[in-house]
Amino acid sequence: MEVEHVGERAPRWGLGDAALGLLVGWVATAVVLAVWAGADGTTGKNPSLGALAASEAALWLGLLGAPILASRTKGAGDLARDFGFSFRWTDPLVGVPIGVACQLLLVPLIYLPLQQFISKHDLEAPVRQVTSTAHGASYFILTLVVVVGAPVVEELFFRGLVLRSLQRRFGDRWAVAGSAVVFGLAHFEPLQLPALVALGVILGMLAVTTKRLGPSIFTHAGFNLVTMIALWAQR
Repeated sequence: MEVEHVGERAPRWGLGDAALGLLVGWVATAVVLAVWAGADGTTGKNPSLGALAASEAALWLGLLGAPILASRTKGAGDLARDFGFSFRWTDPLVGVPIGVACQLLLVPLIYLPLQQFISKHDLEAPVRQVTSTAHGASYFILTLVVVVGAPVVEELFFRGLVLRSLQRRFGDRWAVAGSAVVFGLAHFEPLQLPALVALGVILGMLAVTTKRLGPSIFTHAGFNLVTMIALWAQR
């Protein structure tokens, strides 16, 4: 009789862990923003940079906590083995140019048929609101959060936990498409949804093709970096 080794067992994490991670992140974000708004007497419609930073940390509690907890309790206990969280020196050479191209070429192409209805100012409104209160060192710190922190956390969650959970059930194509839609919807930005889903498809294809998150993380970083540089240049 063959003996099944622990390391060979199929992971038990899945879509339920991803759903719980999203729920925890959203609830924590709502609580933090409500508490912050009550403390400084604002309505919460135009949160301060401190409130935004605190809410982002609260969101990451779910998005980062879910794959880590799932890996430790239901998987191999290794983010690289469970979700492909590994890097090679070639990843930035491949990923960053793809991210820049997506921002400069893909996004304008997507909105070309809609330019009579959606202006560039409308598309940039959410990120402008976030960056409007940041200056000097605070803008640099915000850039690190957007260009370094967000790509790592979001790729580990959406292209790691979500995509691989879908992949095990439905195969590569549905996993790429499904994780891209979840990624887009999770940002709660209706006007930006087409671009976010398209970016999610590119990131998912990279993750499936390479079986690692390194390329998609650097692609995501390059995409966000273009936005932060453009907004800085327009000041």
